[in-house]
Amino acid sequence: MANPEHLAILDQGVVAWNHWREENPGIRPDLTQADLSSYCLTQANLTGANLQEANLAGIEATEIHLFSANAQRANFQGANMPEADLVAADLRGANLRGVSLEKALLIMANLQDADFSEANLHAADLRDANFNRVNFENAILDEAELQGATIQVPCRN
Repeated sequence: MANPEHLAILDQGVVAWNHWREENPGIRPDLTQADLSSYCLTQANLTGANLQEANLAGIEATEIHLFSANAQRANFQGANMPEADLVAADLRGANLRGVSLEKALLIMANLQDADFSEANLHAADLRDANFNRVNFENAILDEAELQGATIQVPCRN
């Protein structure tokens, strides 16, 4: 479960949240299983945050900072996250169906078993990312940088 103090700060808005992060750089925010689906997280600093099994479906989050965040099995379905920083993020098993990650940075991200069906990854930087067993059905990957990425598509019967 999420730390109630961390959720209370995030409830105050992105400006208050980012200020708190600047004042407390050693604290790793715990937003485990939090329902953030109604939040606007544009430019929010969630670097290193624990978002395991959190619900971020449909969020507006341009330029969100999720560098090195743990978002295993989180739900991002339909989220709008252009230019997001997901460098070295752990998104194993995450639901990213229909997410918009145009021009996002997913360098060295672990996306194993994630669902990217109908996702928009136009011009995203996916270098050295782990895409083992990822569902890319109807995903947009034009102009994406895939150098060094590990891609093993699941078998279909």
